Amino acid sequence: MATGPDGEVVIDPMKQFEIKPLFGDELGLFTITNSTLWMALAVAAVAALLLLGGRGRNLVPTRMTSVAEILYGFIRQMCTDVLGHEGVKFFPYIFTLFMFILFSNLLGMIPGSFTTTSHVAVTGVLALAVFCSVIVIGVMRQGIGFFGMFWVTSAPAALRPVLAVIEVISFFVRPLSHSIRLAGNMMAGHAVLKVFAGLAAMIVAAGLGPLVVLPIVGMMGMTALELLVSVVQAYIFSILTCIYLNDALHSHH
Repeated sequence: MATGPDGEVVIDPMKQFEIKPLFGDELGLFTITNSTLWMALAVAAVAALLLLGGRGRNLVPTRMTSVAEILYGFIRQMCTDVLGHEGVKFFPYIFTLFMFILFSNLLGMIPGSFTTTSHVAVTGVLALAVFCSVIVIGVMRQGIGFFGMFWVTSAPAALRPVLAVIEVISFFVRPLSHSIRLAGNMMAGHAVLKVFAGLAAMIVAAGLGPLVVLPIVGMMGMTALELLVSVVQAYIFSILTCIYLNDALHSHH
């Protein structure tokens, strides 16, 4: 939200997603930006929760300990449910993904902060890491037979080539859908919140004070929804990672 040349209020919901250097005016390969800062804060927040929540052996756990244990147990159970007993091997990786995305999403809800997961440049790297891991693990575990997942032997022979093309396309589209789903949801929600905030400012500027309650109520509802979306999207990214890893560990066709 900004002020136009004539003093009118201009709503610009996409401005909040601009990546800006913290020092200087130029963006370079090694420039420390607002995105870099908030990713570092997300890592620090995760580390603080797990280190502070895991220290001490009180008979009655603290709130921080309870939160850490709930998150740990939830993701561990998800890994074993989807991947079986072998899921424990991949639990640290999936738990790291979940915690980083979750805290990046939640920190992005703070007014004036920056939502790193609203950028495909961030979510795309996470999705590509999962994609490459699946291929490497699949080839290591199944050899050339890993690529047999593209040939559906249970289907009629005439349909197998068509299904193979569809399977290949769907497989290589995974990183795109995996990353855009998360970034798109976070960007859309924050943009709507910004629009509601701009409407409230415009109503006040127009001297229609009593009506400002409408966009405020809308902001409250959207904030609650965004908090839910922040948790759900971290879960979706993690469980999809488990599903993709399951393809690498087990042959399905």
